[in-house]
Amino acid sequence: MSREVRKLKNLFGKAQQFGKSFMLPIAILPAAGLLLGIGGSLSNPNTVSTYPFLDIAFLQAIFTIMSSAGSIIFANLPVIFAVGIAIGLARSDKGTAGLAALIGYLVMNASINGILIINDELVTEALSGAGQGMALGIQTLEMGVFGGIMVGIMTGLLHNRFNKIELPQYLGFFGGSRFIPIVTAFSAILLGTAMYFIWPLFQSLITQAGGLVNATGVIGTFIYGFILRMLGPFGLHHIFYLPFWQTGIGGSLEIGGQLVQGTQNIFFAQLSDPSTTHFYEGTSRFMSGRFITMMFGLLGAALAIYHTSKPENRKIVGGLMLSAALTSFLTGITEPLEFSFLFIAPILYVVHAIFDGLAFMMADIFNITIGQTFSGGFIDFILFGILQGNEKTNWMYVIPIGIVWFFMYYFVFKFLIIKFNFKTPGREDEKIEEPAVSDSIDVQTSRPHTIIEAFGGQENIIDLDNCATRLRVTVKDPELVKKNSFPATGSKGVIMNGTGVQVVYGPQVSVIKNEIEEILEQ
Repeated sequence: MSREVRKLKNLFGKAQQFGKSFMLPIAILPAAGLLLGIGGSLSNPNTVSTYPFLDIAFLQAIFTIMSSAGSIIFANLPVIFAVGIAIGLARSDKGTAGLAALIGYLVMNASINGILIINDELVTEALSGAGQGMALGIQTLEMGVFGGIMVGIMTGLLHNRFNKIELPQYLGFFGGSRFIPIVTAFSAILLGTAMYFIWPLFQSLITQAGGLVNATGVIGTFIYGFILRMLGPFGLHHIFYLPFWQTGIGGSLEIGGQLVQGTQNIFFAQLSDPSTTHFYEGTSRFMSGRFITMMFGLLGAALAIYHTSKPENRKIVGGLMLSAALTSFLTGITEPLEFSFLFIAPILYVVHAIFDGLAFMMADIFNITIGQTFSGGFIDFILFGILQGNEKTNWMYVIPIGIVWFFMYYFVFKFLIIKFNFKTPGREDEKIEEPAVSDSIDVQTSRPHTIIEAFGGQENIIDLDNCATRLRVTVKDPELVKKNSFPATGSKGVIMNGTGVQVVYGPQVSVIKNEIEEILEQ
């Protein structure tokens, strides 16, 4: 293996670890979105005037509290990302890493505040116009989630480097984990000082990048959707879409006298703003296309796979496809369905990525502005589309476009599967047997042990974590990994690149990860 290939595979492993660290803060968003989606829409004066039965003091009190509870999460996403990323990157003692990140975030912004005071640059009004804002009560530069991400990465790196440091005996009390908040606080001063000088330049680059994306129109939207889908199998799609959702690349808008950056942040700020008549156009470019693919398109693909399976296998394939299709439709989690054809027929996945890019383009053309927490399933469609009204979201366009996408996926997938004789589920040469995971693997005891052995044993596991659907593991020696052992534990697919291993289990992956951790910590 050449040195360049090894470097590339190691880079994939590092990117995988970085990508999965985003999942903890992202996992908070559905609950916050649920509160804000229901509370914000049903306490909106326009909604109350349209539906008088909602104009009951007790109900409005509940909806107002729900809206406030959801809003506070989105208002403090930077510190949530700082803590979440630090916890995700830390290999052990994650609680200390989270505390250190909180300290680092406070110190970084306090340092910037101090420099602004020294240079007499602290403004008293129109903060957004001066590029300033408030972070946990500290007036600082408006860096949004990017500032939290920087602190989280810095803390994670410092934690992994120094959490086992041994100091001289007279300073021994401050060694090990206690050293992390200390070194993070001092490093945050340097980071804050650097950001004071760097951030205005970086903000200018972000603005220019956002202008370039907007200048490309619907073609740029197609490219965004296509790249996003192609990065999915590698688990790197979170790294790609987050800048559009959380930074100025996804646009900037002043709402209620405050500058809000990033498509998702703008959408949820508008969600709680009674004066909103139509949601921000960036929502149609970087979010809404998902509903067309996840609620309609992939269901057509599932039906095509079922209809092209052998008659004797259709009962089993039907159950598998129905479960995967419902998961995609309701929650927007697509991996269980995508992995049924990704490795068997990669050309189908490329077609899927093209259709998904076109779905984003159609959402842009028809100005469909349905926001989402982390995925485009029916639950988000109800909360952020139907409940918000067609005038604000154009959600009705999703249904006719989605029906077209269903048949487009169905006929194209069916044609390609038959034309090239792809061995999609149920078309294998041998008769498939119904999975019997519960019979062969005791879920509470044997499953985690089997998974650990499949990774090459406990000693071969360096880092263990998960995203929404996958175990993400860094191993010492990839040669020891037994890929054929994972299906018996319920795995839908395995991706290996260098020391990075991803095993797809679906939404229950967090339970599996906790089972494994309990054994590793014994």
